[in-house]
Amino acid sequence: MTSVASTMGRVGLLYGGQSSEREVSLASGLAIANALQRLSIDSCPIDAGDDLIEQLQRHQLDRVFIALHGPGGEDGTLQGALEYLRLPYTGSGVLASALAMDKLRCKRLWRGLGLPTADFVALDAHSDWSDVLASLGGSVMVKPSREGSSIGMSRVDSVDQLEHAWRRAADLDSEVIAERRLVGAEYTVAIVAGSVLPAIRITTGGAFYDYQAKYNSTETEYFCPSGLSSAREQRLGELCLAAFGSLDCRGWGRVDVMADERGEFQLLEVNTVPGMTDQSLVPKAAAAAGVSFDQLIVNILQASLS
Repeated sequence: MTSVASTMGRVGLLYGGQSSEREVSLASGLAIANALQRLSIDSCPIDAGDDLIEQLQRHQLDRVFIALHGPGGEDGTLQGALEYLRLPYTGSGVLASALAMDKLRCKRLWRGLGLPTADFVALDAHSDWSDVLASLGGSVMVKPSREGSSIGMSRVDSVDQLEHAWRRAADLDSEVIAERRLVGAEYTVAIVAGSVLPAIRITTGGAFYDYQAKYNSTETEYFCPSGLSSAREQRLGELCLAAFGSLDCRGWGRVDVMADERGEFQLLEVNTVPGMTDQSLVPKAAAAAGVSFDQLIVNILQASLS
C-alpha cells in the first residue's frame, strides 16, 4: 500500500462534529482512522468544532476524508468551505450534498424526473391533519426534511398522532414532510466510484428502521444477497444509479429504497456520507462483493483524485 499512501498525501479525517449524529460520526471516524493507520497513509484526525477552518489550514492537508454525518457535514456546508480552501475531498459536491440532505426538495426533483418515490406532503402549522392523512392512505411516516439516521421520524396512523409527530419533527427542522407509509421490503444500495455494490435487504422487529433499530437493536437483520432475483437486483441497481446521478452525486454514497404493496421500488433518500461503523451498511455490501474495509477506504479516497 506504499504507493497508495504516497499518492494520497496527507489526509485530514473529519469526524465527530456538532450535529445530532455526532455519536455515529465518532464511531465512523474511529473505524476509518484505524484503516488509514493500517494502510500507512499519513492522516490527521480532526474532531470538527468551531475552529475547523483554522485546523484545516494549520495541518497542511492534501485532501480530506469526510466522515461527518448530518447537518454541517453532509449538507453542502462543509463541501463549500473545502472548495473555497481548494482542498480535494471525498464524496459529493456542494449542490448534490445539499439536495440529498433535503428530503423535500430531493423528492420534488425525483418526481419531476419521473423517478419513483412515495407520495408526500410538506407539513406546517396550517396543515389540515385529517386531509393530509386521508390523502396519503391513512398511514404515514413523518420526517424532518434535513436530518439523518432516522432522527425525528415517526410512524403515524391517526390525526392526533400526526400533529404530535409534526411538532416533534419541527423541533429539529423548520421543514417537515409526511410520506405515504410503504409496506414492502426495505433495501439499501451502496455506490462506490461508479460501481453498484450488492443490495442489502433490511428487516427490523420495530415499527420501522429507526435510530434504535440501526444502532442498538439485536433484532435488526441484514441480508446480502438480498433475496431478489438477478433481474430485480439489476433493476434496483439501475434505479439507484439513476437517483444518485440525478442529484449529481459523486465518489460514494448509499441509496435507500422500499418496495410498495405491489412490489414496485420507491426511492427514500440518498446518503452522501454513509456510516462506516462496524454495523454500517456500505462496509457490509463491500464485504459481500469481496472488498475489505481497508480496500473500501482506498477506493473512496482514490475517487477523490479525479
